[in-house]
Amino acid sequence: ADDAMDSLERDLVFLGLFGMIDPPRVEVKDAVASCLAAGIRPVMITGDHPLTARHIADQVGIDDGGAFLTGQELNGLSDDELRQASRDVSVFARVSPEHKLKLIEAYRSGEQITAMTGDGVNDAPALKKADIGVAMGITGTDVAKEASDMVLLDDNFATVVAAVEEGRVIYDNVRKFIKYLLSCNASEILVMFIGPILGMPLPLLPLQILWINLVTDGLPALALGVEPPEQNVMRRPPYSSTESIFGRGMGVFIITAGLVISLMALGVGFVAWSGDPGPESSWQTLLFTTLVFSQLAVALSVRSESSSLWKVGFFSNRPMVFALIGTTALQMIVIYVPFFQRLLDTKPLSAGELAIAFGVAVAAFVLVEVIETTTLRRARAA
Repeated sequence: ADDAMDSLERDLVFLGLFGMIDPPRVEVKDAVASCLAAGIRPVMITGDHPLTARHIADQVGIDDGGAFLTGQELNGLSDDELRQASRDVSVFARVSPEHKLKLIEAYRSGEQITAMTGDGVNDAPALKKADIGVAMGITGTDVAKEASDMVLLDDNFATVVAAVEEGRVIYDNVRKFIKYLLSCNASEILVMFIGPILGMPLPLLPLQILWINLVTDGLPALALGVEPPEQNVMRRPPYSSTESIFGRGMGVFIITAGLVISLMALGVGFVAWSGDPGPESSWQTLLFTTLVFSQLAVALSVRSESSSLWKVGFFSNRPMVFALIGTTALQMIVIYVPFFQRLLDTKPLSAGELAIAFGVAVAAFVLVEVIETTTLRRARAA
């Protein structure tokens, strides 16, 4: 048999060499840079030759000064040394599926949230062990897809980065949505609680509260759900996975902002009621309208946790513009259309009273911006 094999390579004519290369996609380098800017550390774990792995890592921006470890070197490391290596080294070559699983365990033991990409049957244990397993939808095996939490339909690493950005935008907008609605609800509760203490009649009627919650709060809240990404969304470190949705000063903001706008609306209503407490007085409608306008001011303020409205741009969220215009128009209908006057027991306001309600809303916006700066943004910086 050996003689037969030797005879295969006799009397041959050399024609040339054929080289093959599997270069990284063009967009991967920018995706890796985005990861690094976002506080996400990309790591290459491959079965390729160390020199190949190091060259590709250098091309895409993963290489940490040319340092790498091979699977054989990983076998000689203790658990503590492996955890240290997982923090210091970003390129691992000539590794086996067992090594991938050990590295995932090392990352997770260091309380790091780990996402693992893979396509083969041998990648399945590591994909299952990672916090987020990401399988290739085109070249990936069925086993890898079943073991993963997410499947890439285009087999493109840049898609993972785009998913991270989209996830951050969704989380930010959920916080804004909750922050706005709870601030408004807190203001309504405080108005109803403090008003009778001051000796006033019921500040808001049940239908007026329902109108605020369903109509004047609902449209801006929905618009906050489609708020465009903040400028620093991919230039900030990730937040802790154990952080409460009310973390980073959000709870303090809700209570403080709710108290401020409730006191301002109550102040306007109290002065108007003191001057004319009669049944035909418009004090309750003035308080009602002032509270609505002030809550719209809060919607503008909570659009960003890192920048002021002037930097974000008033028109950068078109649905919010339409929501504000629509809500204001609906409030005018409630005040001046007879049918709705009877339905919600409102009185027509004079131009001066409307100006007071609008002016208080502007003041509320300024105060809420100050609260935002001193609570959420300070907590985020800390």
